[in-house]
Amino acid sequence: MTAVEVAVRAQAALGEGPTWDARARRLIWVDVLGSRVHTYDPASGRRTVLATEQHVGAAKPRAGGGLVVNLRDGVGLYGPTGGSGTGETADPAGSVPTGGVAGGTAAGVAFRWLHREPVPGRRANDAAVAPDGSLWCGTMRYDEAPGGGTLARIAPDGTVRPILDDVAVSNGTGWSPDGRRVYYVDSPTRRVDVFDIADDGLPVGRRPFATVRDGFPDGLTVDADGCVWVALWDGAAVHRYTPDGALDRVLDLPVRRPTSCAFGGADLTDLYITTARTGLAAPHPMSGSLLVVPGAGRGLPQPEFAG
Repeated sequence: MTAVEVAVRAQAALGEGPTWDARARRLIWVDVLGSRVHTYDPASGRRTVLATEQHVGAAKPRAGGGLVVNLRDGVGLYGPTGGSGTGETADPAGSVPTGGVAGGTAAGVAFRWLHREPVPGRRANDAAVAPDGSLWCGTMRYDEAPGGGTLARIAPDGTVRPILDDVAVSNGTGWSPDGRRVYYVDSPTRRVDVFDIADDGLPVGRRPFATVRDGFPDGLTVDADGCVWVALWDGAAVHRYTPDGALDRVLDLPVRRPTSCAFGGADLTDLYITTARTGLAAPHPMSGSLLVVPGAGRGLPQPEFAG
């Protein structure tokens, strides 16, 4: 069994989207179905929670402070306020504050829509910031119907460029260290695909990169060596694939539904893993918690959203 530790003991229904915020020296992650954005400072143990009124698929730091969030009805911006940089409520004991996006605030944080496109039966899912500072955001139908999800590029000014319009469960997205390739997961395909990046920053030449047989690929991250780490929903593991698509490492986990992973910490060597409890009749005590594998590898600095 992998030497895995609990970074934050929680009961998130659907923990997702871990992201290391280098400027604030903290990890950001979300509970999609709980409509919560969490932060965790591993040095001090300080935790915060920001409640939203819509399901939230991802939250990423903005270059100007605050957060960009992939919400059920579109992409929104939380502005920087207070000493924490986003105005969240401190949560040392795991309590959850009230608040949301109604009326333009959430727990005292200014909010505005960058791009709003509500579609009945559809919600936001995973998202990632590209090297150029744009947000690549995915959607899916609640019933996971094939072709009901999308992947789009949101520029800092809110301009939308569709990338894929016929996916089922849009999930992990990550770029190679040189920015010339992007990896992408539509979970029901049981594949990680790879694209080349054209001169305009958009993907071309989609092709299979790796196939998963035990579980479903979910969120992913790319390390400094160009290897791709993928969390396996219903696979109880994280797999690492070399740049040529060969499986070279398996991190076995005690939880059945890991959802995503990201490197964090001051030297980007600790692998943080989000997990889910939803749909499990008898979830493991760690299910829903934020896990960490210290010294698992060496990650890449993640860009901030430029908007």
